Amino acid sequence: MPIISIIVPVYKAEAVLPKCVESVLAQTFQDWELLLIDDGSPDGSGGLCDRYAAGDGRVRVFHKPNGGVSSARNLGMQAAAGEHILFVDADDWIAPELCATLLDALRSGQADTAGCAHWNVRPDGEKWAEPGAMPSGVYGSEEIRRGVVDRLLGSRLGKPGEVLNGYIWRFLFSRAILAEHDLRFSGAYLEDELFLMEYFCLSRRLAMVDAPLYYYLQNPASVTRNYLPDYMDTFRKFYADKSALAARYGLDDDDPEWRESTCWAGLLIAIGNEFAAGNPATMQEKKRRVAAYALESEMAEAIRKLKPRGLGRNKQIVANLVRRRWYTALALMYSLKNR
Repeated sequence: MPIISIIVPVYKAEAVLPKCVESVLAQTFQDWELLLIDDGSPDGSGGLCDRYAAGDGRVRVFHKPNGGVSSARNLGMQAAAGEHILFVDADDWIAPELCATLLDALRSGQADTAGCAHWNVRPDGEKWAEPGAMPSGVYGSEEIRRGVVDRLLGSRLGKPGEVLNGYIWRFLFSRAILAEHDLRFSGAYLEDELFLMEYFCLSRRLAMVDAPLYYYLQNPASVTRNYLPDYMDTFRKFYADKSALAARYGLDDDDPEWRESTCWAGLLIAIGNEFAAGNPATMQEKKRRVAAYALESEMAEAIRKLKPRGLGRNKQIVANLVRRRWYTALALMYSLKNR
């Protein structure tokens, strides 16, 4: 049985997958298995996965109809044989020492989970390090709750780099915890945050290292131009699931304003999504939708009770305009931004 199962969902990744897989093959720690989950990719990704499997017996390939990244990860967890699980996205890559470093930290700290910092990488090669979820050290369950769970629960507003992102790929997880509690991913996006929250409600000991060992390829254009037509439906489900999770683990008293913070964060993303250049709706329709989102009961309550402060410059302007219901000014701002 391998020590580490590395799960990589693959979809339309023919151009980027080689760098990802080669970074796994180059690990200094070699007792791993690589599970490539071909999620019905229409390009040559599936054949590429098969060629890697033919060349190395530690690589296993699963071909499935397209169902999204969550279903691909879930299949990988179901098939995994390792004691620990690492997730890697197909367009990212890992440092040669990642597996060895995290496993050593986990074992020396007698922990069930280990984590690291990561590099944010732009397509032009520019990169900058982002700290891990907690500073280097070994933490018990109460410290994990305060340092990870509570930050994912309520601290959802702040400048870039201040908010704890729900990145799952910078942790080495315990397969025993995942299997015992049947933890699964759900949804097309926002799924990582809930997965991490629940997992770290169950983790007893976390070992952290400060070294950035994961390379996260960012595509700035996709954030501002891609339009997600079902974003608000996804957010409403996410919010309901988050509420249920908070009730299940008794988290509500940890941060009395977590609902307002979560709703504000969701609303700011929804506004950026509506005004994305890829949205074919008219400007009048975009304004109408944004105004309607702000009137939904949970959103309206958040706007009434919580005044966001300390955001990045653009988000702070958006929040201020929303609180004043100046949607025409908001539309004008995005029109200038998208030119």
